[in-house]
Amino acid sequence: MENIRPLQGPMLGKVLDRAEQVVILLLWVVLVERVIRSGNAYAPLLLLSETAVLVFALIRRPTQAITRKLSDWLLAITATAAPLLIMPSHTPVPQIAFIGVILVLVGNIGQAAAKLALRRSFGIAPANRGVKVSGPYALVRHPMYAGYLLVHIGNLVLFPSLLNLVIYAVGWTAQILRLQAEEQLLSQDDAYRLYREKVRWRLIPGLF
Repeated sequence: MENIRPLQGPMLGKVLDRAEQVVILLLWVVLVERVIRSGNAYAPLLLLSETAVLVFALIRRPTQAITRKLSDWLLAITATAAPLLIMPSHTPVPQIAFIGVILVLVGNIGQAAAKLALRRSFGIAPANRGVKVSGPYALVRHPMYAGYLLVHIGNLVLFPSLLNLVIYAVGWTAQILRLQAEEQLLSQDDAYRLYREKVRWRLIPGLF
């Protein structure tokens, strides 16, 4: 794809990496403040996956093979920022709250396993920090996003509101487009093309 190519200047790559980390850190601080003020007993569960995103973003390995396309960066920021904007003040339906807790816990285990497989190769904007093919990546090509999906459905059960539904709808529209942008960039790598042939499903086995 013409607009997606490795950065030419190492300094620009470092600036993009650092800018991404600062944005995530600021949004995480705002989320922590909302959780502390919330009267919802399930609010701390919001911090499980989002704190993991922050930690892995801060320790990740820098790369020069990162997208320069503005639309890719906007998609990545939108998909990452949306879950950090969720409002935890709404009360869940008691009869189904346990379903939300289970989805959040299972989803966090899934996304944590994917992050541990990536280790310092984790990133937000589309980039090639190495092709992973083992562990959860042997099941679907984007197991981290699959974990996020379970977490976000669980969060909607625990914090039901029209606002949160809209936030996740916007976030996941960006997430799917971001996923496709990642695959366009990674598909320039022969190793990833071979991996894509072996692992057919991107997010949900048998569906997508």
